[in-house]
Amino acid sequence: MMRGDWRVYVITDARHARGRSHREIAEAAIRGGATAVQLRMKEEPARVILDVARAIGPLCRAAGVAFIVDDRLDMAMLARADGVHVGQDDLPPTDARALMGPRALIGVSAATVEEALAAERAGADYLGVGAVYGTATKSDAGAPVGLARVTEIRRAVRVPLVGIGGITVENAAAVMQAGANGVAVITAVTLAADMADAVRRLREAVDGASAR
Repeated sequence: MMRGDWRVYVITDARHARGRSHREIAEAAIRGGATAVQLRMKEEPARVILDVARAIGPLCRAAGVAFIVDDRLDMAMLARADGVHVGQDDLPPTDARALMGPRALIGVSAATVEEALAAERAGADYLGVGAVYGTATKSDAGAPVGLARVTEIRRAVRVPLVGIGGITVENAAAVMQAGANGVAVITAVTLAADMADAVRRLREAVDGASAR
């Protein structure tokens, strides 16, 4: 059931990026070996989001990196993104699938086994599980679920899991060993002095854990 390569999933967030743009984050992520890039723009006007999505999408396609848009199905479709990631209060994954088609990559956030099972039944291609550790970049992330929850969800579903929330190069291997297929990061990359190198080190940690 594996669709997509979710090992190092970099989320762009210019609010926590030392002045770097979404495109700069995406470019660095690709150079460093990210396997997926998600555009996260929560508050900007639709035209701005679409312009950025249309700039990043071709970069990801040229590199063979999955390009996902957070929440905004309309932007994902107009920019011809590979898929969309939705939360528990967003458009249901079945409706996202109906609009984007069978080849689209549909991700769903899940913090509990019940949410994970429901998302899998609804056709999610992967799950974003977390927040694994504490995070300051998502105000509605809730209390950290911890590594045990990652393992619990891994045992309950077949679709790939991406751990998210407070993940760094130091703890990425532990998340993989708990059962994740990859890690999603924001500030571990966007606040780094050298973003590409930060991604490279994350990729090494993830690949090293996967090989064990």
